[in-house]
Amino acid sequence: MTARDDTTGDPARKPRAIRFDDPAAAKPQPRTAPRKPAAISTEVVLTAPEDDPFLAAVEEPGIAAPRPRRGLTAGKVFLGALGILVSLAIGIWTDAMIRELFQRLPWLGWVALAAAAIGLLALLVVVAREIAGLRRLENISGLRAEIAAATRSATASEARRLTARVAGLLAASPDTARGRAALKELDDEIVDGPQLLAFAERELLAGLDRKARSLTLNAARRVSVVTAVSPRALVDLAYVVFEAVRLIRAMAALYGGRPGTLGMIRLFRDVVAHLAVTGTVAAGDSLIHEVVGQGLAARLSARLGEGVVNGLMTARIGISAMDLCRPMPFSALKRPGMGEFITDIARFSDPAAEDRKRR
Repeated sequence: MTARDDTTGDPARKPRAIRFDDPAAAKPQPRTAPRKPAAISTEVVLTAPEDDPFLAAVEEPGIAAPRPRRGLTAGKVFLGALGILVSLAIGIWTDAMIRELFQRLPWLGWVALAAAAIGLLALLVVVAREIAGLRRLENISGLRAEIAAATRSATASEARRLTARVAGLLAASPDTARGRAALKELDDEIVDGPQLLAFAERELLAGLDRKARSLTLNAARRVSVVTAVSPRALVDLAYVVFEAVRLIRAMAALYGGRPGTLGMIRLFRDVVAHLAVTGTVAAGDSLIHEVVGQGLAARLSARLGEGVVNGLMTARIGISAMDLCRPMPFSALKRPGMGEFITDIARFSDPAAEDRKRR
C-alpha cells in the first residue's frame, strides 16, 4: 500500500539524502518573473457632506440645532388665569363707573367713555409692541442658532440667505451701512458658504462689537466707582442691578433687538441663566489677587477691592449679553474676554496707581 499525502492526496515523497557538492543540488531554483511597476492614482475624491452617511446620521446640513421649547407650566397657567380675572374685574368696574356717571351728569359719562377708549387703544399699542419685541428676540435667537449650525457646512445659497437676514436686521443701524454696501458688492464674488458668513460677520459686526465693548467697559467703570464710595451694601446691590438692566437693554438695541418690558425681563433671565452655565466671577480678596495682581491688590483698600469685583461682574454680564443679543455667533471675530477689562477697571478704580506709573 502506497502512502499518500494528507493535504494533496498525492503519493508521499520518500526522504532522501542530498549532497552539497552535487552540481544538481547547487543549481539555482527558477524564480518567478518580477512584477512590472504599475501607475498608482493619486487623485483624492472627497465625499460631499450630503452624501456622507456618518454626517447624515449625526446632523443634517442646513438644519439648526434644536432649541429647548418653552412649554406650558403651572405657573404660567396661574398667571394667565389671574390676568383674565383682573381684566374682567377692571372691565366691570369701568362699566359700572361709566353708567353711574351717565346717570348723574351725561357729559362726565362721555368724558369717562372717551378716556376708557383712549386707554384701551394705548393698551393695544403696548401689547403689540411687546409682542413685536418678543418676536425680534426670538428671531435673533433662531438666526444665531441657524448660523452656528451652518458655519462649517453652509452652501452658497444658504449663506446668502442668512447674511441677507442679518443685514436686514441691522439695516436701521448707520454703523453697518459700509458693511452692507461691501456685502452687496461682493455677494456674487464669494461662492464658498463659510467664507461668505465669515466675511459678513467681519463687515457687519466688527464696529458693533467695538461699541458693545465700550458700553460694557463704561458700565463696569461706573459700577466700580459707585460701589467703592457708597456707604451701604443695599445701595451697591441696587446700583449693580440698575446698571445691568441698562447695559442689557443697550446691548439688545445695539444689535437690533429693541425689546419691550416683557422682552427685557425674558432677556435678563436668559443672561442670568447664561452666567450660571458659563460661570460667574467670584467675589472676595482672592479674586483681586488672582486677576489684578499682587502688587496692585496690596495697594487697594477694601472698598476699592469691592468696587473692582463689582465692575468685573458687570463686565461679565455685558459679555453674556453680547452672546445672547448678537445675531451671529463669534466665529471670524474674537469673543471679548475678562482679561480685556481687568486692567482698565483696576486702573480706573485706583487713579493713584496710574499717577505713580506715569512718574
